[in-house]
Amino acid sequence: MATQSPFFGKRDRDTDSLTSRPAPLVGSGTNLSGTPVNPSSLTAQAGLAPAAAPVAKEGGSKLTVGPNIKLKGVEITDCDTLVVEGLVEATMDSRLMQIAEQGEFKGSAEIDIAEIRGVFDGNLTVREKLVIHSTGKVTGKIRYGKIVIEEGGQLSGEISFGAKPSLQAAA
Repeated sequence: MATQSPFFGKRDRDTDSLTSRPAPLVGSGTNLSGTPVNPSSLTAQAGLAPAAAPVAKEGGSKLTVGPNIKLKGVEITDCDTLVVEGLVEATMDSRLMQIAEQGEFKGSAEIDIAEIRGVFDGNLTVREKLVIHSTGKVTGKIRYGKIVIEEGGQLSGEISFGAKPSLQAAA
């Protein structure tokens, strides 16, 4: 005679707590109760200042390469924001690139705004603003529109001012 598994039985109401429910999706625009979520309240709840976390245009595409992930030999296209927490070896054209402290990008990139806290090695063209934080290290052939380097940030290679705007930006 088969017995019923305790895993498929009815759930007691006492065990169903708020912590067992899934968290609301940040980009969804509503929380689980269906009420609208204000993006500025999300940054306040997360403890981030709006200036410290640049945000891509609403509805833009975002690719995050998480820690311990290696993405090699690719061309990244139609990506508004790239967040690198692992290793990326690629060529890309994007609006915003953020490299975390443990992140590393090797290859070629044309970016509007780049924030480097980790390592970039290769050809980097930043059409608007390049920010190298104190833990950041950028090497290779670098072209930029504006540059900010925090104390401790490293920049080496062939460096030139005056990044040419891409055909997309000019059109």
